Amino acid sequence: MTTPNIHVDRDLDLSNSGRGVWLVKVPKYISNRWEKAPGNIEVGKLKISKVSGQKAQVSLSLSESVLCLGEESIPKEHRLDVSMVTRQTMGVFSHYTPGPNPDDIVPESEKLCLEGKIVQKLECRPYADNCYMKLKLESIRKASQPTRQMKKLDGIVQNFKPVSDHKHNIEYEERKKAEGKKARDDKEVVLEMIFAAFEKHQYYNIKDLVTKTRQPVVYLKEILKEVCNYNLKNPHKNMWELKPEYRHYKDSEASTSNPEPQT
Repeated sequence: MTTPNIHVDRDLDLSNSGRGVWLVKVPKYISNRWEKAPGNIEVGKLKISKVSGQKAQVSLSLSESVLCLGEESIPKEHRLDVSMVTRQTMGVFSHYTPGPNPDDIVPESEKLCLEGKIVQKLECRPYADNCYMKLKLESIRKASQPTRQMKKLDGIVQNFKPVSDHKHNIEYEERKKAEGKKARDDKEVVLEMIFAAFEKHQYYNIKDLVTKTRQPVVYLKEILKEVCNYNLKNPHKNMWELKPEYRHYKDSEASTSNPEPQT
């Protein structure tokens, strides 16, 4: 038994909808250090230099606390390339889920807030100094190492021998062969099953008819060609339908079972 998904309407806090925010893309080695950093330390400083008549220069300097979180050295100074967001409307949302607090008389509800509208996109780029070149060289070396390596064994390794085929593959092949050797019923019996199926629905695909009749596909198609038409156009493309001379839909019975209201 599965629990149905319940959608709960929540209010959206738009108090910060007029605030402009930046979307910053940083290298992976910076994001890894920031994920390791505790919440009570400074991770870096952002510097904005403005010169009259020129575009503002933005730079990022990582803190010593962040630089010491890993074994390998990473660049400290970075520049940020700034681009304006003009043809897109993007925002930053936050979702707050309160924890259980038995002291609260009224339990605190979840909050969904719009933190601001993205007005600038910045891409953080390192300077091509010796530290960055060593970091890049090490990443290339690690990427070039094969995931599998050959090792020489000095002794006998007790392990399971490889099997020629797995159990589930064998069961699947046997089931497939059994389904492929379906016995052909008499033609009249198959026709009765076909007509009984078309009394319920007007159109069928070949897969459904095979399921209902339990007949081989080639044999079933030979019989269907005699009493059915195959649609090649929409809206019932690739569907079978009884030929007009074999149709006996009970329109009169349907109309009597659902009479129209009298005025």
